[in-house]
Amino acid sequence: MVEVRYFAAVADAVGKDTETLDLPAGATIADLRARLTETYGPDLDKMLGVCAYLIGDELTRDSGTTLTRQVDVMPPFAGG
Repeated sequence: MVEVRYFAAVADAVGKDTETLDLPAGATIADLRARLTETYGPDLDKMLGVCAYLIGDELTRDSGTTLTRQVDVMPPFAGG
């Protein structure tokens, strides 16, 4: 099980801030993107492609990164 937390435009697109997904051990960001695209449609995949993913203390865009129990999906933020 992986707790996925969504922020900003991604949260708006999926209609929630968090959900728990049943993904197999060793699942990667690519697996997560595939599941989310299957669930929410191809338009979301375009958005996910520019997102960063916080896994543990590591912020990454590497689709081969293995997921842990929690992942934050963060689109680019504007402002400062």
